[in-house]
Formats: sequence, structure tokens, C-alpha cells
Amino acid sequence: MVEVAPPDGDTEVKNYVNGTWKTADGSEHNTLTNPATGDALGSVTFSSEADVDAAVSAGETAFEGWSSLPVEERIQPLFRLKTLLEDHQDELAELLVQDHGKTLAEARGELRRGIENVEVACGIPSMMQSGSLLNAAPEIDESAVRKPLGVFAAITPFNFPGMIPLWFLPYAVATGNSFILKPSEQNPLVANRLFELIDEAGFPDGVVQLVHGGVDTVNALIDHDGVAGISFVGSTPVAKLIYERAAANGKRVQAQGGAKNHIIVTETADLEFAAEKTISSACACAGERCLANDIVLVEESVYDEFADLVVERAESQVVGNGLEDGTDIGALISAEHEQRVREYIDTGIEEGATVLLDGRDVAVEGHENGNFLAPTVFGDVTQEMTISQEEIFGPVLGLSPVDSVDDAIERMNASRFGNAASLFTGRGADARKFRHEGEIGNLGVNVGTSAPMAFFHFGGWKDSFFGDLHAQGEDMIHFYTDKAIYIERWPDA
Repeated sequence: MVEVAPPDGDTEVKNYVNGTWKTADGSEHNTLTNPATGDALGSVTFSSEADVDAAVSAGETAFEGWSSLPVEERIQPLFRLKTLLEDHQDELAELLVQDHGKTLAEARGELRRGIENVEVACGIPSMMQSGSLLNAAPEIDESAVRKPLGVFAAITPFNFPGMIPLWFLPYAVATGNSFILKPSEQNPLVANRLFELIDEAGFPDGVVQLVHGGVDTVNALIDHDGVAGISFVGSTPVAKLIYERAAANGKRVQAQGGAKNHIIVTETADLEFAAEKTISSACACAGERCLANDIVLVEESVYDEFADLVVERAESQVVGNGLEDGTDIGALISAEHEQRVREYIDTGIEEGATVLLDGRDVAVEGHENGNFLAPTVFGDVTQEMTISQEEIFGPVLGLSPVDSVDDAIERMNASRFGNAASLFTGRGADARKFRHEGEIGNLGVNVGTSAPMAFFHFGGWKDSFFGDLHAQGEDMIHFYTDKAIYIERWPDA
């Protein structure tokens, strides 16, 4: 077991505004607890409208000087931040486990993916280049240049508190904007530690800021005239509301919503490998991720064999404190969320799904106050069932037999979500059909989780995403800048 001192239960989480740590002056607050132990970690006070206004004003002031700096100067703090994040990766991972509940291996992997975005953003000098054309017209040269827009904000969720802020922050500042992060109020400790390192990296005051809060804080950011754009990751209903409200306020907006991801398993697949990756996808981070594939459509000829392999793999998963060696599945974020997942399991039973493995009775010795669920596996899940249509965000997996790959793709495409899907097969023709016909933003063949690298955008379709430009990669350059066309003629040249 990793020996790490837990955060002080009296820890006060503060805002970071204009280079200074400040206590928010809102009237609401949230008590922070370790999901695995129930121990108090501290508290966070929510930001008022005045707190948000102070951050935006500081960002606007900082933007004036920051945006005019040479791009090579703007990326130097990012190089330093990358080194700091790597130097402190183990410490951050341990804090993340206590703050969120996931395992130490999952926390380390999350942080690595976040650092990859910092690395990509360090290449902004090349990524921001646009086209030019000599003699576009008689004696006229024409070029396109990218310009930053001002203050941007991101509202990020509880499930990846170390990675998702880094989907946005590095690109926003590297392109010349200033940036405000509003992390989840459920587990803001990792965000605060990130900003301690950001402060050490040497960004000018006001370029990168942190405000804590709930709904009122989010609305203040969305409605503020000084905010040029909003990024959001969370549930679909909230993503849709934020997209509509931000767009109505004339802002750029990218809002990533929920998911209901599918796996298709064909009779030519390596079934043992597919079962292993299926459980990993559905149960990693206790199922609390938008890339969890939790509905598996299996060709009928191999359905029974595959179901047995899945149950065997699920039964081997060790549930416990994420800091303890050998733990495969950590705690859920809160007691309230654990209860919601249990209600989905109850609904699956009531609607007639076959319980192949029931994870509700799990007990973790020494952690009786933790929010734990073991994998639950349903069989014979029909398309109409609630557990087949709604995002559960817990370690719950549904299996369903299908007649063919065509039937599986049709059922997958019928979902209102379009975030991710995976196909396990030994036939290239199946893979090509999946690639061409799948109405999904992130597709994987013989991979359990379709997670794009940082230099590719994170694509969601349908009700999984509202907007035009996604997180990560080249899309972020387009989101955080606008193109200006420059036309020049020198008659006496």
C-alpha cells in the first residue's frame, strides 16, 4: 500500500485570481470527503458573481499583454509546467485517488493523458500557422493569420479532475488567450494542486485563473460579457442547457455531454481478449467515464461463451480503496451517486434483464463508510430497457445477443448518443462496415476504449456533443482563435 498523508480535514479550497489565492465570498459551500473512507478532506466555498467578475476583469487585463507576446515566449511556461507535472505525478495521483476514489494506476494514467495535451500545446507555433498565397491577384499577396479572442472559461466534471482541465487550458493560453477554470465542486483538491504548479511555472498574473462554485458560478461565467467562449464536460441535459445559454449570449461554446457506448463482438473475435477489454472498459474508474462501453452486442453463435467469459473476468475484479495494492475498482464519487447506480440496477431487474452477476452486496473490510459497488452484469438486455438507453456511470454492464453485425450496427446507431464504440472481430470486412456506417465520434477496432491521443480531437456526436469544435488537437486551435485575412499591394514595388 502507498503511504500517503491524507489532506487535512480542515483544508480550505481557495480561488486563484490575478496571481493570488483568495477565499471566495459566496454564501454556499461544499464539504469534501474521501469516497473510499468517508473521511473529511476539507471544504470549498462557492464563488459569487463578484468573484467571477474579478477573475474576468483580471483576465481581460492580462490578455492585452499576453496576446502580444511572441508565441515562443507564451509556450515557455507550458514547457516548465510539463516538467512540474511529471515531477509531481505520483503526488498528484495519490491526491487524485483520495479526492475521487479511482485506483492509483487509473490516476497515473489520467495524469499522463493530461500531460500529453500540454506537450501538444507546446507545438502551437506550428499549429497556429495559416495559409498564404503570393500573387493571389495582380500584384496582390494574400494570407490568413490566427488571432486570439480574449478570456475563455472551462467547466469541468468530477470524473477526470486531473486530465480534463488540461484538454483546454494549455491550448487556450498557448494561442494567446487568458483562461479561467471552474472545476467540479465535488472534488476540487486536484485542481488546486494543479494551480499551485501553474503558479510555479511562471504564467503572468491573470493569464490562468481558478474559481470554485456551483450553478450560480457557472451561470455568472456564461453570462459575463467579458468571456469569449465556454468549454464544458458533463451530463447531456446540462451540456445542452449550457450550449443554448452560451450561444444565446454570443459566445463560442463546446459542450460535451453523456454517452451510452456499445461494444460489438463477432463470432470471429478473440473472445477471451474481447471479454478482458470489455470489463476493463465498463468498470475502469468504477464506470464513471464517458468512454465506458457498457452495452455489448454479441453475435448469437458465441453469446453464451462470451457471457461466461465476461462473468468470470468480472468476478475476478477486486473492489477497494484505490491506494491499496491489487485494487481493480475504487469507490464511486459519493453516496448519492452510488444510490443512483443501485437504482439503475433495480430498474434493470424490474424490466426483465437477467442478472448474471450482482455486485450490490460487496463489502470492503475497514472501509464500511466507502461508496463501493462491484461489477454487475446483465444478460438479455433489450433495446427498450432503461439500462440500454441511459448513461449509468457505474460498473454495470449489459449483454445482448444479435443476429449479425448489420443488426448490431443498426441498434448501436439507434442510440441518441454517439460518443464511442468498439468492435471486436477477426474480419476486415466487419471493421470496414463499422468504420463507414457507425454514427459515432470515437470508433475502435479490437480496442476496449476508443480514447484518442492528444493530437487528435475527442469526437462526440449526436447528444454526446453540442458545438462544432471538439476538445484536444487541431480543433482547439480553431476554437481559441479566429482567422483574419490580410491582403496587401505595393504599387511601387
